[in-house]
Amino acid sequence: MKNILRFMRGHGILVLCVVILLVVQAYSELSLPDYTGDIINIGLQRSGIEDSVPVKIRPESLEMLKSVMSDADASYVENSYSVGTVRELKSGADRSKLDKIMAVAESDIYAKMMPDSGVSVKGMEDQVAVYYVLAEYKALDVNVDKIRNAYLLKVGLRMLLMSAIMMAAGILTCLLASVISARVGRDLRQKVFSKVMTFSGSELGRFESASLITRATNDIQQVQNTSVIFLRMVAYSPILAIGGIINVVNTRSGMGWIIVVAVTCLMLVVGTLMVIAMPKFKIMQKLIDNLNLVSRQLLTGVMPIRAFSREAHEEERFDKANDALYKNQMFTNVAMSFMMPVMMFIMNGVSVLIVWVGAERIDKGNIQIGDLTAFITYSMTIVTSFLIFTMISIILPRACVAADRIAEVLDTKPLIEDGADAKSVKKEDIKGVVRFDHVSFAFPDAKEQVLTDIDFIARPGETTAIIGSTGSGKSALINLIPRFFDVTEGSVTIDGEDIRSIKLKDLRELIGYVPQKAVLFSGTIDSNIRYADGVSTDDMKEASKIAQASEFISAKEDGYDSSVAQSGTNVSGGQRQRLSIARAIAKKPKIYIFDDSFSALDYATDKKLRSELKAVTKDATVIIVAQRISTILDADRIIVLDEGRIVGMGRHEELLHNCKEYEEIATSQLSEDELRRKAGE
Repeated sequence: MKNILRFMRGHGILVLCVVILLVVQAYSELSLPDYTGDIINIGLQRSGIEDSVPVKIRPESLEMLKSVMSDADASYVENSYSVGTVRELKSGADRSKLDKIMAVAESDIYAKMMPDSGVSVKGMEDQVAVYYVLAEYKALDVNVDKIRNAYLLKVGLRMLLMSAIMMAAGILTCLLASVISARVGRDLRQKVFSKVMTFSGSELGRFESASLITRATNDIQQVQNTSVIFLRMVAYSPILAIGGIINVVNTRSGMGWIIVVAVTCLMLVVGTLMVIAMPKFKIMQKLIDNLNLVSRQLLTGVMPIRAFSREAHEEERFDKANDALYKNQMFTNVAMSFMMPVMMFIMNGVSVLIVWVGAERIDKGNIQIGDLTAFITYSMTIVTSFLIFTMISIILPRACVAADRIAEVLDTKPLIEDGADAKSVKKEDIKGVVRFDHVSFAFPDAKEQVLTDIDFIARPGETTAIIGSTGSGKSALINLIPRFFDVTEGSVTIDGEDIRSIKLKDLRELIGYVPQKAVLFSGTIDSNIRYADGVSTDDMKEASKIAQASEFISAKEDGYDSSVAQSGTNVSGGQRQRLSIARAIAKKPKIYIFDDSFSALDYATDKKLRSELKAVTKDATVIIVAQRISTILDADRIIVLDEGRIVGMGRHEELLHNCKEYEEIATSQLSEDELRRKAGE
């Protein structure tokens, strides 16, 4: 709950406006039962007569009333009426004070005049006094129907006005709540995206992409929807309930205990259901994560699944994840299905109990019919407020879990970020000398090191190649240069400056990185090659030419404006690699990193590309990770890795003679004639 409130913290003014509007709406809604009670009590039962002060009265009737008053009260009443054959109330008379004086006198006189009327005077002086006023008006032939109609019109207009205010406040509240929730969703998506962009490989591995996607979409949508409900209902229900309780107390009906019983029953029912269902709500999001993960794996791996005829196995995996979510949702839905019938039973029971007890109190003269009607309305308002609150308690736990999951992402401190003393560097001031100074590295939470005591220098104008068996640590090594991970021991420097002391943005601006798996973004060929800032059209075309991509681009109908699907699924693997290489070349970096980026190219294209690349990178540092010996034969320095250690370093010819591991790799890929030719024999 605290995280939902935290996400709305930046919209305090709008939230305050919503609260004010809710108070106005609640006040208007709570006024209506009072008006309804007045229509019944005064408009219908009393014919519109609001108090015991008659506007006109016969002189003899006034004298009779004065006879049962004290001298002071009699004098005050006498002075409040004009002199004449019909005594009329003066315009400046204090009706409130007169009402208190005359109600008692009129009820006493009426009881004496009508001993057989069956009207009880005790406790109902105001009501009995009205009967006296009615009798007096009839004696004077006053149009009582006109008084009634005028009163009903006045109260009816007030009810319409309050209803209009309530409607306007409700519309504005919904509008503001929708604006706030939309902004909360927008801000959260932006914050989550920005935070994920700062994550190192460690954080990305911890959360997994499927979970991050769920948090950035489904979880934020949950919080956004709940924000509307929270502002409309969670804040409104307490205001309505408190106002209803105050009005119930003011009715002085003596039936407040019925509401206490009803609310207690509601709390017991909700508490029981929450104890049963809450644990299931907490694991629901994890089950959704798991289903998304399985679905993503199935969709991305559909080709190998078909190739190995594993459709049945994968369907079983999906069914298992889907069934787990289904059972969880069924349990919570069944548990919650008991809530509404039980709530309606309690509400109906409350209504019956109020009518039962209220009828007895009306019979005794303690309350009027209008008061009972208002009390029933207030009681239903209070119970409904708690009912709304309980219904929200069904939605809120899941939203709270979603908010906590979002907060977990936002509160995660990246392992790799700019230090307090990080400095800016300019690309033009950097030569690009990369040194690994006795570097060791282990993945976070891993016990064994991936790299141990790596020490070498990669210089501008030279090509440094890294080769080794699968799992030897080649990709881990080059991932340390752009700081996707940080070294465990030692240091990586550029021009003698520890890369941890350089601002990340500036560091990565120096590097042209081509990943092992070519990644393209949805858009066009143009937008993918010109992905870096400041790439001109000429630079883009030159880069695509060097990367041997211009030929297949020109063959397309739209050329550089040809669309590229997500992940580049509408181009071949070799084309994806060439476009990725072109993207790095167009950036004109100081350091080129190719992580096995030529593997999908045929030998002729590979050779031609590397030949043209050499001219472009003559002043830059080039680091190539390769599986194919042919790709790195002309490298100035070849580093051979085995189980995270450097077991050989030198040129191709040297390593054939002094590095067993390299010789084994070369022998497995090249024929004896090629080996002799390449070795210069």
